[in-house]
Parts: sequence; structure tokens; C-alpha cells
Amino acid sequence: MEKKRVIVAMSGGVDSSVAAALLHNEGYDVIGITMKTWGFMEVGGAPKHESGCCSLDAIYDAKNVANSFGFPHYTVDFTGAFEEAVIDNFVDEYLHGRTPNPCVVCNRKIKWEELLKKADSLDAQFVATGHYAKIIFDENTGRYSIQNSKDNRKDQSYALWGLTQESLSRTLLPLGKYSKPEIRKLAEEFGLKTANKPDSQEICFVADNNYERFLQERIPDVIDNLEKGEMVYKGEKINEHKGLPFYTVGQRKGLGVAIGKPIYVKKIDHKNNRIEVGDKKDLLETVLEADDINYLAVEKLNPGQTVYAKIRYSDKAAEAEINHADENLLRLTFKEPKSAITPGQSVVVYNEDGVVLLGGVIKQRD
Repeated sequence: MEKKRVIVAMSGGVDSSVAAALLHNEGYDVIGITMKTWGFMEVGGAPKHESGCCSLDAIYDAKNVANSFGFPHYTVDFTGAFEEAVIDNFVDEYLHGRTPNPCVVCNRKIKWEELLKKADSLDAQFVATGHYAKIIFDENTGRYSIQNSKDNRKDQSYALWGLTQESLSRTLLPLGKYSKPEIRKLAEEFGLKTANKPDSQEICFVADNNYERFLQERIPDVIDNLEKGEMVYKGEKINEHKGLPFYTVGQRKGLGVAIGKPIYVKKIDHKNNRIEVGDKKDLLETVLEADDINYLAVEKLNPGQTVYAKIRYSDKAAEAEINHADENLLRLTFKEPKSAITPGQSVVVYNEDGVVLLGGVIKQRD
């Protein structure tokens, strides 16, 4: 019987290394692929981070794992596609007063769309990654979806809501039934060099986590000519802001003004070039709207339906009621107020079993 071939996206970290090892041991014909998506010369950042994603060290670590199990490994240059789909979108979103989630865009446009093209060229039926989530298939509806992983602390279902039915039907996620400690233990049992490699915490192409530095180096002419505008507290101007891209909803530090108590960015008004700030309680909202909708487990949701929604990666899914849902717009109301609902970030809607029903991009509400 011919083995099923799978392309495994290998970043050089412990998770993707174990994913590849598990599939190899299950009898799959594994091909390891490390995606070169950016370089420090192009995006900047501190040199001390050069052991991270897309570095030579990461590529060597992935190749070392492949060699130890005897399956092929290739490094593929996706920098052009990544630049256009992810980095350009990241910059544009900040310029328009939104806070983007590049990992969601990367998963949809690069880690799956581009990787599936590579899989086709290598006659591979599947692609696989080291994400902590589960792929499920409902025979009654004929639809695929994502479900929470075993390890709630590492669950990455939130970042995968943008995947299409076609992508999901060809995806393997071996780590969904494991916890992070179990994966590290497996890595040690497999004798992997990456067993104790630390996890990456920041956005990969902003390795120093300094968005202001990144934008300044990326689009200096635009940043140098940003128009200042009003910073408003309770309807009164209290300061000038230095440019909309340097603020995000919920931000407290770096506002450049002191009024004797903590204040937070409440709203970024791109139309009027204005930053509205408020007290912490002013960040609380119950109603959310989103567009760029992608349905996973279902084809539709009904008004009045109870769901559970997350508004950021580290968020806990909270009970909400669907007000409106079609292919273009989602509107829901949380049972309890949520703090800092941020335009540009993703909202991911689950059922009570942790299955992703749909996802979308949070809109600015006027």
C-alpha cells in the first residue's frame, strides 16, 4: 500500500519538529519544508534574535530533525508572497488606525495557500503544521472545522479561523491531542535537538516587538509626514497625538500626557484623525461587529443563537448572542462586557464544545 505523502511546515521549533516525527512514525511519507518568509536585513530588529524563525539556525535545526528521521527537507523562498500578503497588510492596517493580526493572514495566505501549491508540485495529499488545534469533520453537514486542542494554554484554534474548507480537508494537526509538556517529553524521547528550544513570543518579522521602529524603517517618508491630531478625553482636547499608527485600543503607556490617573486609548478615529482616551471602565463594550467572515463548522448562524466568542488570542471565550450573521457581516452581543474590543483583531466564534463556527475581523463601530 502506497504511503500518503504529507508536507510538514517546519519552523525549526519543538512543535513542528515533533509534528513531523509523529507523522513519520505513523507511516506517512514526510517531506519537511521550512518557509523562508523574511530576513533581518529587510525587516530590522535586534541581531540577538537571529536564532528565531526564518534564521539560518532555525533552518539548520529543522534539517537536523529531518536527517535524524531520514526524510527529505527543503527550504522554500516565500518572501515575495509574504511581503505582499502579510507585511504590506500589516503596515496598511496600522496606517488606517487598526491593530492587525498578521498570524491569521499568514496562516491563510502563506502557510496554507502557498504550502498547498508546493504540496501539489510534490504530489503530496496533505500539509501539516505544529499548531495546537484539532481538525474535525461533520459527516452530517459535510463540513470541516477547527476544535480547541487538549492544552487550553497553548490552544491555537483562534489563529486558524481563516482556513477554507479545501485547506482544512487536506490538513493534519498531530499536536491537537497533546499538551505542551507532553510534546517536550516526546521531543526528548525522540532525541530531538529542539526539545528544549524556547517558544517564540513576538510577531516573527518584528522580532524586537518594536512596531514604531519597524514602521519608521519600513515607510520613513510616510511616518515622518504623519499628521498630528487631537487626543480627546471626555470631549476635551488634552494633547496632540503623534500619528494614528502608534496607538492601539486599550493602550495605557506612551500616551504623552498625565492627568493624575491612568487613562487608556478608547477609540482610534481615522476619519477625523483623532485619538479618544478614557478611564478603564470606558473600554468596556458588549456589542461587536465584524466583516471578512469565514464560516467553518456551519454555513449560517441564526439571530438569538447562543455562542462563545474570543476577541484576542489570549482571551477566554465568553458567552454571546448572535444579532446578525451573513456572509458579509457579524454582529453579536456579549452577555458580560468585554474590555478593549479592538478593530483589526479577529473575533472567533465557538460552540459549547470548542468547535469554531466562524471567524472575522473586528470593525470600528461609530
